[in-house]
Order: sequence, then C-alpha cells, then structure tokens
Amino acid sequence: MEHIFKQGKPNAPTFILLHGTGGDENDLIPLASALNADYNVLSIRGEVSENGMNRFFKRHGEGQYDVEDLKYRTTRLANFIKEAAKEYDFDVEQSIPVGFSNGSNIAISMILNESISFKAALLYAPLYPLDIMNEKDLSHMKVLLSMGERDPIVTMEASKHVISLFKQTGADVTEVWVNSHELTQTGVIAGQKVIMQS
Repeated sequence: MEHIFKQGKPNAPTFILLHGTGGDENDLIPLASALNADYNVLSIRGEVSENGMNRFFKRHGEGQYDVEDLKYRTTRLANFIKEAAKEYDFDVEQSIPVGFSNGSNIAISMILNESISFKAALLYAPLYPLDIMNEKDLSHMKVLLSMGERDPIVTMEASKHVISLFKQTGADVTEVWVNSHELTQTGVIAGQKVIMQS
C-alpha cells in the first residue's frame, strides 16, 4: 500500500494516519505533528478510487457501505500495518489509529473486527452505520470521538450510534462536539489529552 513512514524518537508510539475521501497520505501529517511531533508516523493511502478520489473501501452511496469490500479492505489494512511494524520496527500495540471521515470509518472496522489491540484511537468525523458482529473487550482502550453537531454527512443519530458501539465494548470514550465535518483545534487538544493518558 502507498504510504509514508516518518521515524520518531526511540521507543515512541506510532500514529497510523488514515485520510478522508479524496485525500492521500500527506493530508494528516500536520495533524500528527500537532498531536505529538516525537511519535513515529505511518500514513497510508486508501486503495479504492471513487470518481478519482482515494478511499479505504467501496460504498453504494453516502452512508451505504459495501460490507463485503469493507471486510476485505479492513483485513488488508490490518495485515499491512503488521507488515509495516516489522519493516520499520515499531510495536503495533503501541500504535494509535488517527482517522478523519472515511479513514475513521475503516479504523472503527479494524478496531472492532481485527486481532490488533490498539491502546488508543483518535477518530474525527466518524460514521459507522453497522452493528458489532463479534463484541471485543476494549476496556483497555481510550477513544476520542470528534463529531459535528451540524455535520451535513453524519447525523446526530449516526454519531450517537458510534458512541454506543464503543461504550458497549467498554472503551474509555472522550466525546468532543464541534460544528461540522471537520478537524478543529478543539479536536487536536482533546487528542493530545487522550494520548497523554493512554
């Protein structure tokens, strides 16, 4: 998978950066620097093209996931992260998925369905209109959910569904409500706090 790896300080955790629809592996590098410039960065480009825009999985329309493709792409992503951890010598369990929009959505799929055990995740503008198939115990995990009160893509009901998914698995959830489908300074500051506590 197309990606960028940036080495951080020795034994530092690793941010797994997952961009939104139409983005690429460069988009969230400034966010990682703002969150903690000492961390390693593995920034990954989605392999699906939707009308020329990069995405991490296929969909049939807004909020209508191609569930089979989501499963396939989620496993591919998890396997790639494991391979990258060996290649670049970082600890997967000390890595932190940082997603925006479509990147947050595949991060949720990976957290809920794959065998990787993350210590924290920072999810901006997430949407996950599916139910949990096999409930995992995420009581060891801290999760930031930054959601928009007037998000034109993700309804308030859909945001509350994401909150409930993580709460029912026992994750320690921090909610941040911003205006729209966006990355904000408020969300960055909340992310800094979550990773300091994890």
